[in-house]
Amino acid sequence: MIILGIESSCDETAAAVVKDKKEVLSSIIASQIDTHKEFGGVVPEIASRIHVENISWVVARAIEESGVDWKDIDAVAITQGPGLIGCLHVGVTAAKTVAELFEKPLIPVNHLAGHIYANEMVTDMKFPLLALLVSGGNSELVYMKDAYSFEVLGETQDDAIGEAYDKVARVLNLGYPGGPKIDKLARQGQAIYALPKPKTQGKYDFSFSGLKSGVLQFVKRMERRNEEWIMKDLAASFQETALNEIFDKVRLALNDHPEIVHFVVGGGVSANSRLREMVSSLAEEYPNVEFTVPPMRCCTDNAAMIAVAGEFAAEQGRKADGWLSADASLEMM
Repeated sequence: MIILGIESSCDETAAAVVKDKKEVLSSIIASQIDTHKEFGGVVPEIASRIHVENISWVVARAIEESGVDWKDIDAVAITQGPGLIGCLHVGVTAAKTVAELFEKPLIPVNHLAGHIYANEMVTDMKFPLLALLVSGGNSELVYMKDAYSFEVLGETQDDAIGEAYDKVARVLNLGYPGGPKIDKLARQGQAIYALPKPKTQGKYDFSFSGLKSGVLQFVKRMERRNEEWIMKDLAASFQETALNEIFDKVRLALNDHPEIVHFVVGGGVSANSRLREMVSSLAEEYPNVEFTVPPMRCCTDNAAMIAVAGEFAAEQGRKADGWLSADASLEMM
């Protein structure tokens, strides 16, 4: 199958053409990061307007660079949610328009499922599978018994890990986006400062709000005392505490579900260098489980992953009609 994927859940307008879940014929991404930097985060209204400006040429260019014609496209996959509602509406409207115009099936895709299926582009996903989703808006552990079933074992109770990175970066005056900046700084430092360990009610759930507040309180306390502190060491201390919270829960899930044969990571934070090191270390602890982290090009939001997830969804008979609407809080099911 040849699938056109369209993604507009946040601040990237993207379209891609993918053949048989593996071969990316084209992948076009119009990023808005530079626009939102001055605001310290994504402004939904601005993001929506830029999507409107970009969506037509992004889709047209994806088709042009793929080397295929509209007649060769078997289906159109679209991110239905979750995400920013105005941004999602732009992509959904575009997908419905081209699907009707060229008489193609329309396949709704969950954005988070897309991040999981990004791994299919580099390996054959095996089931039962455990997926770790880490991004600016989500932190989840998802158990998949088979190719299109999703059971959320744990999720964040407050801030997502990517959101915590951005907020801590703001405290340290590092700018936006915070994740890459803290990761780079942390690699130069040592985790020597004691920060509060997150506490959760659910066995597999995450919490990062208290950790973020702990960083802020640490900085203010040092300022009150006129004591010096080392920014790179604080960045390393935050990152190590946050990622230990993640991997402690991953270990619990793997120990409680010995039938799992594959572990994958998805989401923008999967580009974090320390997280990738910790995945490699974890792989040594569980030799009977295959571990996969998507390539850097597939970590942030893109439409190729939506196209791949769309083909899986199509195999399950999932499709939509002209009444499809965006859903900002869409759940995986």
